[in-house]
Amino acid sequence: MKKANRKTVNGMRPEYDFASMKGGVRGKYAKRYRAGTNLILLDPELAKAFPTEAAVNGALRALLRLTESVRLPHQGSRHAGYKARQGSFAGR
Repeated sequence: MKKANRKTVNGMRPEYDFASMKGGVRGKYAKRYRAGTNLILLDPELAKAFPTEAAVNGALRALLRLTESVRLPHQGSRHAGYKARQGSFAGR
């Protein structure tokens, strides 16, 4: 024997009577949802190495500091520095 389809016209079962529930606020998180998210999924091996949000953030901050410290100076002085270093080793 088949079970009767208990869904109403709007697709909800009759036992889900939200009108009788207390404390619900319509659109409570709508503003956050519209703002978007920056959720990122890590590969499993990365998730093992960085198990927490703090671990990921710490590693990324360290990488950012590292890349900022090794950026080459302005283009004009870069070539002068290279030639000066190159000249100091020429006599050896």
